[in-house]
Amino acid sequence: MITLTDNAATKVGALLADEDEDGLALRVAVRPGGCSGFSYEMFFDSEFADDDNTHEYEGVKVVVDASSAMLLEGATLDYKDGLQETGFSINNPNAQRTCGCGSSFS
Repeated sequence: MITLTDNAATKVGALLADEDEDGLALRVAVRPGGCSGFSYEMFFDSEFADDDNTHEYEGVKVVVDASSAMLLEGATLDYKDGLQETGFSINNPNAQRTCGCGSSFS
């Protein structure tokens, strides 16, 4: 299961609050595609399957489907807001190779 840093949990919590909709969670998934074989997908979701993995970080519910969970085991979602880097990034120890844009891996 992917974990969230404090910065990521804070930012996702703020984005969820802006949505102003009950029952939303952050869904993190891995899909085939991208320049390295797999790509990450993140979006707010209110529909959950029985085999979804869920965890809560600082009040933020994170949901990962069963097939993505094994590819995200030990991964960390971070958020940076600075001059050099701004946005979310995933540090995934399972990735043997990543692309230059950082949004796909193999």
